[in-house]
Amino acid sequence: MPGGTIKIKGRGLTVNRVDVPEKIMKWIEEYLLDPAESTCVDICFEYLNSYSSTILVTIIKKISTVLLKGKKLIINWHYEDDDDDVYERGEYISSSISIPFNFIKIT
Repeated sequence: MPGGTIKIKGRGLTVNRVDVPEKIMKWIEEYLLDPAESTCVDICFEYLNSYSSTILVTIIKKISTVLLKGKKLIINWHYEDDDDDVYERGEYISSSISIPFNFIKIT
C-alpha cells in the first residue's frame, strides 16, 4: 500500500450473515504492524445496505487502531451529489464510531 492509502469502493449488497472476509482482516493486521505516518481511507459506495455497513464499521474500527500508535488517520467518504442515503449512512457511521469523516461530493 503505497503511502498509506486504502480504497474501499463498490456496492455493499451483502445480505447473508458473513464475517468480515478473513483475507481482508489479515491484510489490515499486517498493515497495522508497520503503518504509514498517515493512513488515508477513501470510501466510495454506489449503494450500502445495513449489513454491509456493519462490515464496513468493523473494518474502519480495525484500521483506526493506527491512532493508538500515534499515527494520523484520514477518512474520506465520497458520495454522489444526489445520493442522500449514502451520505446519511456515512454521517451515521462517523458519529457512531466517533471518528470524523471528510465528506466529498461527487458531481
